[in-house]
Amino acid sequence: MAAAARLAARGRPLSRPNPAVGCIIVKNGRMIGRGWTREGGRPHAEATALLEAGDQAGGADLYVTLEPCAHRSERGPACADLIVAAMPSRVVVGVSDPDARTAGTGIERLRSAGIDVKLHSSTAADESLAGYLMRARKGRPHVTLKLAMSLDGCIALADGTSQWITGREARAHVHARRARADAILVGGSTWRKDAPKLDVRLPGLMDRSPQRVLLSRGPAPEGVTGIREPEDIRHLQDVQYLYIEGGAQTAAAFLAMDLVDALEIYRAPIVIGDGMRALGSLDLRELASAHGRWKIVEEARLGSDQFVAYRRTRTGEF
Repeated sequence: MAAAARLAARGRPLSRPNPAVGCIIVKNGRMIGRGWTREGGRPHAEATALLEAGDQAGGADLYVTLEPCAHRSERGPACADLIVAAMPSRVVVGVSDPDARTAGTGIERLRSAGIDVKLHSSTAADESLAGYLMRARKGRPHVTLKLAMSLDGCIALADGTSQWITGREARAHVHARRARADAILVGGSTWRKDAPKLDVRLPGLMDRSPQRVLLSRGPAPEGVTGIREPEDIRHLQDVQYLYIEGGAQTAAAFLAMDLVDALEIYRAPIVIGDGMRALGSLDLRELASAHGRWKIVEEARLGSDQFVAYRRTRTGEF
């Protein structure tokens, strides 16, 4: 299932508005088919994997990160029906689909056809579908907040100069993270001061530049989607993954409203002193309430800089 989840990452974010799903088919200890959701949402992961496996799919084990769809669509057949036609001996599902058109129906259709189905609780599958599940459960995108700062928590000199806090390797890493998002957001102050391009400038990934979003009370420029309040992110069409880059007040606003699901910090080995702080006020009243909220999930050395990713810990989620 973890391998299927890694395959699913290849479909993000181009699979939108569909979730990025991964599928692997195994027979006699050998992988005979694999697939992930393609650009625009079709073909689905199962359809691609079954096509690759061909007649060998009969009697095989099929692993898929999300329950196979069971509803009719003008864009293609239901994956549950494709699997029934192929008749693998077993199907292992990572996550039950919260979509009412499929929820439970896909699994039941397979079982009714005599296929052994196991719903296998998988953190890897959950995390690979984080944006889709957040949309279904809370009606908003999965939000990642990125902060690039000095050792003493500054994002710029006192006069606002911020190019460059981190080095070339860290900046390239940020562009790779942007390429995994459906949309990227900054606040009005950052937009007016820095005029950021908010695109992806890595060879081979330039077509994955995310939709640009501006948090501001004023009008948004042409080609940019404007929202007035952090909670308005729920209205961003077909956005499962939102990446926030600045500035300090915008970051604080999303954190204060508990709308941040992942925190990614790039820390450069420099000390600025009297500079602009990475975060505005969170109105924190006691230290006890700040503990137990974040779990380290990834660490890396990027040139001379350090990267640490945290996941927000909430009861009942991942």
